[in-house]
Amino acid sequence: MIGPVLTWYFKKRFEEIWTNAEKAAEMQNDTLLELLKTASKTEYGLQHGFKGIINYKQFCEHVPIVTYEDIKPFIDRTMAGEQHILWPSEINWFAQSSGTAGNTPKFIPLSYESIEHIHYKGGRDILSMYSGWYSETKVLEGKGLLIGGSHKINQENSKSFYGDLSAVLFNHLPMWATNKSTPDKNVALMDNWEKKLDMLVSHTKNEDVRSISGVPTWTMALIKRMLETTGKNNILDVWPNLELFIHGGVSFEPYRDGFKQLIQKPEMHYIETYNASEGFFGIQANPKSSEMLLIADAQVFYEFYETSRGKDKTIPLWNVRPNINYGVIITTSSGLWRYDLGDTIMFNSISPHLFKITGRTKAYINTFGEELVVENAESAIAETCRELNCTVKDYHAGPRPGYMENPGHEWFVEFNMPPKNLEDFRNCLDHKLKKNNGDYASKREGNIIMTLPVVHNIPKGTFDSWLKQKGRMGGQHKVPRLANDRKLIEELVKINSVQFN
Repeated sequence: MIGPVLTWYFKKRFEEIWTNAEKAAEMQNDTLLELLKTASKTEYGLQHGFKGIINYKQFCEHVPIVTYEDIKPFIDRTMAGEQHILWPSEINWFAQSSGTAGNTPKFIPLSYESIEHIHYKGGRDILSMYSGWYSETKVLEGKGLLIGGSHKINQENSKSFYGDLSAVLFNHLPMWATNKSTPDKNVALMDNWEKKLDMLVSHTKNEDVRSISGVPTWTMALIKRMLETTGKNNILDVWPNLELFIHGGVSFEPYRDGFKQLIQKPEMHYIETYNASEGFFGIQANPKSSEMLLIADAQVFYEFYETSRGKDKTIPLWNVRPNINYGVIITTSSGLWRYDLGDTIMFNSISPHLFKITGRTKAYINTFGEELVVENAESAIAETCRELNCTVKDYHAGPRPGYMENPGHEWFVEFNMPPKNLEDFRNCLDHKLKKNNGDYASKREGNIIMTLPVVHNIPKGTFDSWLKQKGRMGGQHKVPRLANDRKLIEELVKINSVQFN
């Protein structure tokens, strides 16, 4: 009976989500004051005078905006066993970030409050949103397949643990969620992704899997391995009741057609989330739109700054405007205070607060003033694939070598199904990028500032090899899409001795 009871609960929560969305500004102000009050006696709170802060203006005056590097000394001390530094409750768990901004791992503190009232609340809200969309769903009458990452013990302190966020959360799942999930903990927390893939197949092929949660690339890899192992042509022959894929971490657009080929079911549903090691921030608001609803009733306080103006002037949620590219700053119950998330979003609506992710502040190409962000690239790749009947597994783009003499971009693309003609792909991609980004189009005009991009069809497995070298196989790890330098490109060249055009 647990499935129907949970479905009833989530349908009721669906109504509450939208009621709270209309009170987002009020709830955000209350969230800020409550977080400050709770942490006022921590070391960080005493340093910055939390006790005397009574409004947002004073918060900005007393507390600095920080990056991970700024607060790393506080986190390092917490990992070593010190407590009550950033947050008053004991912190023993850390999410090893799968962020793409660099090769140095980040360890995000996870308090009990942040696990329960940010991350798990986000998971419950996903099911609430879905149950509200589809009242006849039976997704909770079967199992949810969770494709997570690895779990490791931090040797610096016997009481301090870290791993991929998905693995840490799996380790703390409440009983009802454990009963409705697969695989078991021993498989879910395996460190070797290649062995783990076979174990996932073995442990789930006979389960009644009705939903899958994971990053698109690794989910596709699992489905393909399942078909190879079972000899089936359609994944619905293995999991006939599969109806939902919950995804996040990267744009789904380049993978949408590939999933339709792998899961040939018209009533298969997809829901996108905006979650990271630092918190759970948004859920797709409507099954027919890619817009997401900002979750304002969790223990996260949001601030924003216009990316064109920098971080000198931030604004709270109640002052945002539509159609402006904003950088995101968060304050959370894990002890992240005015933390620059590194993501950029744009609101399409402010009542309720609906938005789209436009990229990362560090994940873009602006070598020639083209200001190409991830959203532009994802859309262009997806449109090109649809037009030329091909599918892409992964890609990365950066400036060409000697770009001042031969200005432009260089793309390294790993195809699942390659186009018939790579030159057609390049020309179509260039056309779609022009359509999606006016700055790119103006810089391409006349082939003066930028010439046609160079596109390489790199061997299958190249990006997996790169991820393996970096210790990032599986789970939430993903390939950086865009960069202003050639560091990753040079590493890809070294892996397969790719020759430049």
